[in-house]
Amino acid sequence: MKKPTKSHYKTTNQVRIIGGQFKRRSISFVDADGLRPTPDRLRETLFNWLMADIHDAKVLDVCAGSGVLGFEALSRGASHVVMIEPNPTQARTIKHNADILKLTHSQLSIINGTAQTALPTLGTPFDIIFIDPPYALDIWHDIISSIIEHGLYHADTLCYIESDTALDDILAPFSTNLYKSVKVGQVSAGVFTLPIH
Repeated sequence: MKKPTKSHYKTTNQVRIIGGQFKRRSISFVDADGLRPTPDRLRETLFNWLMADIHDAKVLDVCAGSGVLGFEALSRGASHVVMIEPNPTQARTIKHNADILKLTHSQLSIINGTAQTALPTLGTPFDIIFIDPPYALDIWHDIISSIIEHGLYHADTLCYIESDTALDDILAPFSTNLYKSVKVGQVSAGVFTLPIH
């Protein structure tokens, strides 16, 4: 029997958008290691936090995975979302979902690459940044360092982080202001701002 290739990832998994113009629409995603959409309850909390800031926001989803955070942001009024996704099959699946939702290039850009290679190429600040990498990769520090180094934020940028470890431990080196946080099961999540130097 032939060994399955990456193109044989299953795309039968689905997650539902919970608010905005695409409310109750489902998007599909592949069955891949480390890919776990943010749970509904946590997503609802996150977008309640962002309610006053999401309209017309320019959003960066650093480790898009299913893409549900970015699609949820667009559903709720973000003007443009950049999604970074290293898995080529999942990147194509995000594009397929975008086509179904009739999103345009002016609303969504998809970069098939790793966070480490993609972030240095962006060159513009974002209003909202989602940082939710596969936990096993342990790349939170790399991502935040790159966001700072390449000037991808401004004084009012809101960064969302999701982790299976304490947020204070991750954020300690960066002089951040963690002003919203919650723990759901084993997952810690919060919204913080970065210092302007």
